Amino acid sequence: MIEEFNLTGKVAIVTGGNGGIGRGIAIGLARAGAEIVIAARNEEKTGRVIDEITGLGHRCLGIRCDVQSRDDIQATVDATLKEFGRIDILVNNAGISAGGPPQSIPEETWDNVVGTNLKSVFLFSQAVYPALVEAGGGKIINIGSEYSIFGSAFVLPYSASKGGVIQMTKSLAVAWAGNNVQVNTIIPGWVRTDMTASVIDNGPFYQGIVQRTPAGRFAEPEEVAGTAVFLASAASDFITGQSIVFDGGYSIA
Repeated sequence: MIEEFNLTGKVAIVTGGNGGIGRGIAIGLARAGAEIVIAARNEEKTGRVIDEITGLGHRCLGIRCDVQSRDDIQATVDATLKEFGRIDILVNNAGISAGGPPQSIPEETWDNVVGTNLKSVFLFSQAVYPALVEAGGGKIINIGSEYSIFGSAFVLPYSASKGGVIQMTKSLAVAWAGNNVQVNTIIPGWVRTDMTASVIDNGPFYQGIVQRTPAGRFAEPEEVAGTAVFLASAASDFITGQSIVFDGGYSIA
């Protein structure tokens, strides 16, 4: 059965794959055999991940991409097809968080967060769809959040956008199942990344999270890779439209 998880010969695009959860997933997919494309804005960070992945013996292409730009997204897809000749896996990981009291959130904050976290998932999925069909099928893995299922008083745009990711996942899964394209979401809990650094630095808040989490800790970004490899592989060919919670038990405690 281990061969069911082998990604040799597959090509994966990972948005925001130069840091945090995205980096962990990109490296995990490479370890499973995939060739990787990192679509992100920070070229210096991307370069470091390229070195890590090529050091594993796999090709890795870095493309500067603003995931809110349809032109950048299409250019990323075109460059991937030119370099590798196919696309099999898309990981919609790029995301930002911002908010404040709902009554005070500026419209531009809402637009930026929803554009990055939700609209980009639609645009990128739409852009890779023809290549996935041409390849005989493929996998789209979206990254949600605990706030996909919980409300939040202070990060409303983030919560709303991540909730939308779950519904988009279901809709794309239904629409594209006949083309052998599986679409699923990973819902990470509290993971030790740059985005959660301020939470970790807030002693009482951090301790409250750890105490509520049955596993008693934050996850490391690399730990998300196993779930991503499963959803990217033939082992999950009959799983679509689902959300897998990765949170050490936080959401059930």
